[in-house]
Amino acid sequence: IEDWQKVVEEILPQLQHNILLLKGNLGAGKTTFTKFLLKNMGSSDEVSSPTYAIVNEYHLPKGNIFHFDLYRMKNIAEVYDIGIEEYLDNALLCIIEWPEIYEGELADLPHHEIKITVNDEERAVVFR
Repeated sequence: IEDWQKVVEEILPQLQHNILLLKGNLGAGKTTFTKFLLKNMGSSDEVSSPTYAIVNEYHLPKGNIFHFDLYRMKNIAEVYDIGIEEYLDNALLCIIEWPEIYEGELADLPHHEIKITVNDEERAVVFR
């Protein structure tokens, strides 16, 4: 747990864009990272995986954060059907887990990416 706090403390000052893509296998820690990130940003909301809801909304004094899970999306039309563009336009931050189906649409939008890999119970986090 202390490691996640350290990761967030390093990444938070570098966040310049309102889109953050989270990549990693099941159980890599994407939602756990999000919990730490939101806590460090000042949110007292309970953070949970948006797997079934597809999008969760969290509140901060500076604005809203939307946390997406696109894992179950079958095509790009389904992503547009949830109104993702409106969320992106009106968010302090959009965190998108399993973004691969939508990644091509983000090519021209400034965004960050975090890739979490797990090998032999060690995690590596790459931020760009």
